[in-house]
Amino acid sequence: MAFGNVGFSENQNDVEACLAEQAYEADIPTRGTAESTTLALFSNVASRGRQGMKGKTANDSFEGIVGASRSLREVLDLVRMVAATDSTALIQGETGTGKELIARAIHNISPRSGHPFVRLNCAAIPFDLLESELFGHEKGAFTGAFAQKIGRFEMADKGTLFLDEIGDIPLPLQPKLLRVLQEQEFERLGSGRTHRINVRVVAATHRNLAEMVRRNEFRSDLYYRLNVFPVVLPPLRERQQDISQLVWHFVEVFGRKMGKRITCIPNETLSALTAYPWPGNVRELQNLIERAVILSNNGVLPNPLPTTDKNAVTNPLPVSDKNPLTVTPSQSKFNDSTRALILQALREAGWVIGGSDGAADRLGLKRTTLIAKMKKLGILRPGRRSDMTRLPGTPVEPAMALGGLSYG
Repeated sequence: MAFGNVGFSENQNDVEACLAEQAYEADIPTRGTAESTTLALFSNVASRGRQGMKGKTANDSFEGIVGASRSLREVLDLVRMVAATDSTALIQGETGTGKELIARAIHNISPRSGHPFVRLNCAAIPFDLLESELFGHEKGAFTGAFAQKIGRFEMADKGTLFLDEIGDIPLPLQPKLLRVLQEQEFERLGSGRTHRINVRVVAATHRNLAEMVRRNEFRSDLYYRLNVFPVVLPPLRERQQDISQLVWHFVEVFGRKMGKRITCIPNETLSALTAYPWPGNVRELQNLIERAVILSNNGVLPNPLPTTDKNAVTNPLPVSDKNPLTVTPSQSKFNDSTRALILQALREAGWVIGGSDGAADRLGLKRTTLIAKMKKLGILRPGRRSDMTRLPGTPVEPAMALGGLSYG
């Protein structure tokens, strides 16, 4: 039976529920699709069928990237523009949106594609070691430096250096990074010899660097040097047109790994996955599909999403490290969009509701109207410190949760 044909099982209800799935046949990924978790963020699957697209799609020139959504096409247009240059690119987007994949795409279609692509996660390296990782060190430069070490900038010479989570780089190290970006030269730790390099830097972050600059948490001159060409990645909730393709890809990947053959995704399941707001973006989608494949029987993919508010995600959604919010998923697409706009305004206003620069003013609403909408949509701010002793899953009273916000 070809992958994607009607799934006949012992359960006749499953068969009947899947008869309509033949329309999704064209979205089934090929066996050649990469199994890499990172590449799967924009998996390379067919984009025919329901897309109604003929000939080349907007991303035919990008290996591992697919999608017909307008927001993705706009990102790929920017990638094409900046790839041909040596300019620094700053990729911004929520966690799980595929920032590293876009960085690799910039490198792969650039004149530097034949040279190294070197990656460094600035948040994963302790501060005491980060300088050595970037610039290298000489033998005896510090305690434990038993041999010479080549840094990432030297490794990436003539190629591309991808600095992930650039917003986590410590302030004392930022002037040295600024110098190498501007002058293309540096010294290893413990050495007075200056090394000249030819490196193209692509940086990425999920943080709001402009806001960090205003709070004196990030150097303004480094921000301006990094932000030469910004590329903002859309969250998955703005790429609903691509969700079915990603679902089929992950079904194929995990099905092969687990020795299961999923031949049917019910319309109800696919509709629910498409309507879900995906606070964790593609990474969350990947994990839920893995769960669904584990639970699958008779070749039918079950719906891995919570069915009631009681079983919904109870952990806070980390909109920012210092200001987590708890968002209750809604079945309404309109409510999801409204919630996203309110969250964005709160984030940009530093969680101040009232005042001339508060979230209410940004949204064109009265302060009381915004507060009422927040309560209605279930946007809850964690309570005071005393509330942190609550057991996981214990509901927080809306009045108490909203009381932690600044009303201006």
